[in-house]
Amino acid sequence: MKFAVIVFPGSNCDEDMTNALRDVCHCPADLVPATATSLAGYDAVVLPGGFSYGDYLRSGAIARFAPVMTAVKAFATAGHPVLGICNGFQILTEAGLLPGALRANRSSQFICRSSRLVVRNPHTQFTTAYAAQPAIQLPIAHGEGNYYCDEATLADLRAHHQIVFEYEDNPNGSMANIAGIMNRQGNVLGMMPHPERAVEQLLGSVDGLGIFDSLIANYREETHA
Repeated sequence: MKFAVIVFPGSNCDEDMTNALRDVCHCPADLVPATATSLAGYDAVVLPGGFSYGDYLRSGAIARFAPVMTAVKAFATAGHPVLGICNGFQILTEAGLLPGALRANRSSQFICRSSRLVVRNPHTQFTTAYAAQPAIQLPIAHGEGNYYCDEATLADLRAHHQIVFEYEDNPNGSMANIAGIMNRQGNVLGMMPHPERAVEQLLGSVDGLGIFDSLIANYREETHA
């Protein structure tokens, strides 16, 4: 399974992600610049964390106009997996690939610590490895991780089981404790916590591996069906 890790000006978790994919999961992964116009040859796309374009306007608001996003939208529309983490989640909402928006944390302060999550939907291609692990611990590092949507959208997310992760302690004030959601088709996931920072015991947790193990297992199952 070959991954494309999109690099925007200001991305700072791209190397963390490629390390997790290459060195821990043993999958080929390329750093793809925001100026790229094609994602041909890749099986999955990751939008990593960071501060794309310096967050000078609003987190993800400028990145949505990067040339590569046209290819990301086409990739997602074709049904291929797209994973957005932290700033990547913000970009996915700004680009309209996921509903809602990310606002400033309730405390108005940057939060950087470990957080316990409930795996609300373990039946997605991103979460099947968590079937026997309903609660996990992942690090968070963000200033605008407060997920918001209107009540109709929240009802829709719940009705179609699109809420994938919830915080146990809701550190940023997110509506309904939301830490990660997917699109209705189930191939685009956005989440604020950082699974790539929890893939080795040296980092304090391996709970993030479930995301990547799930994707890889799902890919192998589909390609060998």
